[in-house]
Amino acid sequence: MPDLPAQILRAFDTNTQIAPLTNALPDLTLDDGYAVAGSVGDMRIARGEQVAGRKIGFTNRSIWPIYNVDAPVWGWMYEDGVRELPKGGAISLPPLPEPRIEPEIVFGFKATPHRDMDLTALADCVDWVAHGFEIVMSLYPGWRFTAPDAVAAMAMHGALWIGPRLDPTPERLEALTTCGITLTGPDEQVIGHGVDVLGGPLMALHYLVRQIDRMPGAGPIQPGEAVTTGTLTDARPISEGQTWRSDFDTPLLTGLEVTVASE
Repeated sequence: MPDLPAQILRAFDTNTQIAPLTNALPDLTLDDGYAVAGSVGDMRIARGEQVAGRKIGFTNRSIWPIYNVDAPVWGWMYEDGVRELPKGGAISLPPLPEPRIEPEIVFGFKATPHRDMDLTALADCVDWVAHGFEIVMSLYPGWRFTAPDAVAAMAMHGALWIGPRLDPTPERLEALTTCGITLTGPDEQVIGHGVDVLGGPLMALHYLVRQIDRMPGAGPIQPGEAVTTGTLTDARPISEGQTWRSDFDTPLLTGLEVTVASE
């Protein structure tokens, strides 16, 4: 698969789409996809990009049938695409194909989690928790692909906007699982629940820690990294000029409002 990483990165850099890799390589496995993604990551770092953290995709089991996947995937996030949500909520839309918006829970880290930790020890590694909006994209036309295609294409990550950082109190971490969320956009509302994300965002994080080594050369999460844990609702198409708002059913979590401009 020597040319696949270059093909993926070229499509990303030029805002173009390509046929799913599995069209030509139907036997491509999830581990093959991680090998491609690892090489893409090496290329991005070699040209000067800095890792800011990781994203977990397709943790919301309720949307697996929509996207023809049956397992979560993870990918790198980079500093130029991970930003604090500005006061007033005006955000730019990256020039990437078929962008969609996802409301997510984001963790920041003060210590490195390890794969043998239980949920309590894992929570002790968390420095802060926040709600954020991830902008995802599809290098494949019409959002049609398989899980190996998705992980090879940098887990579909485009950008991440992080809201206010909150203390990871036991009550707040529990609310991540029990919460409901309403995502409101132009002419639509979408409902989601924390428990849909592999049983809760902390459970999704636990899954990631045990899956990191599927990507060749990937090391454990480092202090200072951010990890976004997957969408709480179905991802919705987004375009410039739109306003999107999220509302939680608990005061322990902070909803957000963003207005989208072109970058």
